[in-house]
Amino acid sequence: NEAQSKRKEINVKYPIEHGIIMNWDDMENIWHHIFYSELRITPENHPVLLTEVPQNSKSTREKMAQIMFESFNTPAMFLAIEGVLSLYASGRLTGIVLDSGHGVSQIVPVYEGYAIPNALLRLDSAGEDLTKYFTKILSDRGYNFNFTDHKEIVQEMKENLCYVAMDFDQEMVQATRGSSFEKSYKLPDGQIITVDNERIRCPEALFQPSFMGSSAKGIHQNTYDSIMKCEVDVRRDLYSNIILSGGNTMFPGIKDRMHKEIMTLAPCAMRIKILTESERKYLVWIGGSILAELSTFQQMWIRKQEYDEFGPSIVHKKCS
Repeated sequence: NEAQSKRKEINVKYPIEHGIIMNWDDMENIWHHIFYSELRITPENHPVLLTEVPQNSKSTREKMAQIMFESFNTPAMFLAIEGVLSLYASGRLTGIVLDSGHGVSQIVPVYEGYAIPNALLRLDSAGEDLTKYFTKILSDRGYNFNFTDHKEIVQEMKENLCYVAMDFDQEMVQATRGSSFEKSYKLPDGQIITVDNERIRCPEALFQPSFMGSSAKGIHQNTYDSIMKCEVDVRRDLYSNIILSGGNTMFPGIKDRMHKEIMTLAPCAMRIKILTESERKYLVWIGGSILAELSTFQQMWIRKQEYDEFGPSIVHKKCS
């Protein structure tokens, strides 16, 4: 919070990029701050549940375990895939989760509480990329973002002004015919920005990544592809339990658009249901809190004694 309040004066660095920890010293400092300054606990007395993205590298998983046990001396720890936790938070054990946050998006099909490994998809396109794209298309109109905290300001604009169009081409035509799309936003330097069709062009990149110069498929196509990688008898349950999770799914209109796009891809007469919890921005955390409290989960923890005996590689055996 102190760093955020001084963001105009400092250069903010992020230790995690696209879901991958890039700076371990900074990451350890953040964990230390969370334990001692925010939660005000001693980690030696508390098991720690950490989240991870799909297809996390072995070295990253082992390093996370090493820091928890050797630097913080936690009595137990566990790694859980974020998408699986989101599903738990929705009160389901079977479904497919599209979790899109700041740095990474992931599509995680889950059957009876377990992720289906061969159908997991990880996409580097996420909220940070949309913020960069929003900055670009506004800069193309002549607006200057030459202040230190411009990323945070543009992100706030994106979250407050943008929405997903049900029919992008049609709404783009409508935008040329009037000023009903226009919204104004005042920057810290007093500059007034008027946002027009950029309000729908920015989140449209979720469905058409080519807008950002990417050759990747849209979130709807990737969700469909993930379902098709699963066994035939599981697919019906996945189609009827598509959960949107993460801050990058908070755009108004995304639920209806996702439903429309999946309907065009799925077999005829297939029941499609898109679920958007009001607190989906925090579904991963909520799911983690639920999992950690389950009596049946207590045997799943990696205990300190196990770590001391088998070393960091124990994480692959117990958190598979």
